[in-house]
Amino acid sequence: MTEAPTISRRTPYQPQNRRRILCVFPRYSPSFGTFHHAYELMPGVKGFMPPQGLLVVSAYMPESWEVRLIDENLRPARWWDYRWADAVIISGMHIQKPQILEINRKAHRHGKITALGGPSVSGCPEYYPEVDLLHLGELGDATDAMIAYLDTHTERPPQQIIFQTKERVPLHEFPIPAYEKLPLHQYFIGSVQFSSGCPYHCEFCDIPALYGNNPRLKTPQQILKELDTILAAGNPGAIYFVDDNFVGNRKAVMELLPHLINWQKERGYPVQFACEATLNLAQSPKILAMMREAYFCTVFCGIETPEPEALHSISKDHNLSLPILQSIKILNSYGLEVVSGIILGLDTDTPMTGDRILEFIRLSQIPMLTINLLYALPKTPLWERLDKEGRLVFDENRESNVNFLLPHEQVVAMWRKCITQAYTPEFIYERFAYNLEHTYPNRIQVPNSPARTSWANIMKGLGLMFNILLKVGVLSDYRETFWRFAKPAFQKGQIEYIISTALVSHHLIKFARECGQGQESASFYSQKVRQPVAVTTSY
Repeated sequence: MTEAPTISRRTPYQPQNRRRILCVFPRYSPSFGTFHHAYELMPGVKGFMPPQGLLVVSAYMPESWEVRLIDENLRPARWWDYRWADAVIISGMHIQKPQILEINRKAHRHGKITALGGPSVSGCPEYYPEVDLLHLGELGDATDAMIAYLDTHTERPPQQIIFQTKERVPLHEFPIPAYEKLPLHQYFIGSVQFSSGCPYHCEFCDIPALYGNNPRLKTPQQILKELDTILAAGNPGAIYFVDDNFVGNRKAVMELLPHLINWQKERGYPVQFACEATLNLAQSPKILAMMREAYFCTVFCGIETPEPEALHSISKDHNLSLPILQSIKILNSYGLEVVSGIILGLDTDTPMTGDRILEFIRLSQIPMLTINLLYALPKTPLWERLDKEGRLVFDENRESNVNFLLPHEQVVAMWRKCITQAYTPEFIYERFAYNLEHTYPNRIQVPNSPARTSWANIMKGLGLMFNILLKVGVLSDYRETFWRFAKPAFQKGQIEYIISTALVSHHLIKFARECGQGQESASFYSQKVRQPVAVTTSY
């Protein structure tokens, strides 16, 4: 990777007027990945991960403009926030579409001009005819044009205006995200982005269409500066690299990791890292060794299915370069706990697929798997294929927009069986116990540095442990399972692993039970509306 100068830049546009910009990130409906059930054990935590896109947009605004950033997963935007603003900027994913539209309606009730950017509108601008300004694509010339428009217009336009990025701001010139605008201590985990784009073409994925196949990169110096900014704003304890594929450019990762190792050593290992990567990471021992030294502890791999013919059918042959179970064991040997994506409803599924997935979970000992129904996203090869075959279904009473080859109710029943059995207290604690014995000991021994043993961290740990012992160890109906895991871990002083296991397990156990009772969706993108958006609409 050619070393580029680190330029944390704002828009080059020079405004003539002062503006007050309200950036609002919509709340997520409760789902597997929000970890909302864990928050009752975590004093002060209200959201899963900071909204990386709006943090960057906030930092890119003209220096003379006032910017207020509200993540509605922490608190809703109030009437006085809308009243304060000259313009309201929104961003979000397809799953947040109802909440995006509601924020737009509130802003309009206060007479405010609205602008929408992010992955959902970039993929499907037709979803948002009521928004005043649409920003399609990534940070770039469209952003500058939108800022120029907001500089000279505060009234809503007579018809929708669309700004389309043609020239993107290179990632090595991205501003440092405005982490200081959010209370980072209120998040389950922090976030940072190193690259954008993925070299693979998985059938169900919209990343190549939105961000390209050639990963674009920040410099290591940028990442270190962002990490320091996160620590200054409030150390969340763990930071997730939100890259589409952390190892999409392996040469670049090889250059980044020594910087991360030195940063951790110099600061006393204040955080642990997590990332998303393809399973063939297992074939890169040099990268794995450095990830271990940088204190990467978790890697999310889109395994999707243990069935080779199914992986071939969805263009995911790179998962088969080694036997899947062998790849997982290799990752475990470097101290990496594997988190996996699993998809049900593929064309290759049979009535036995659910049982094979449960057997795979038992053999792999992966504690956490996001078990979802297949859902076709716009602008993906899957969408195009199913559209040609007449197999897209738009029905709010269905969990998925895919007309499966197996009967819909059979696929949903298979999903329900998988997720409820995978997250019985006994089964999930059994898998965590395996990792406690076979994975976590392979991690480096980090020092008891001031960064790790600060008074704030001690108080945070005591608060977590008190809640876990009370709400899980005493009051939960699976307390005996918890104590079978916790007692030997206490004796070995493995307090950190007791806490992390209890937090994740508590969410997964409760979420799976809700799935079994029909209260939760079988797909992250489910068409069914389970719950109304829990924000006030009276202002």
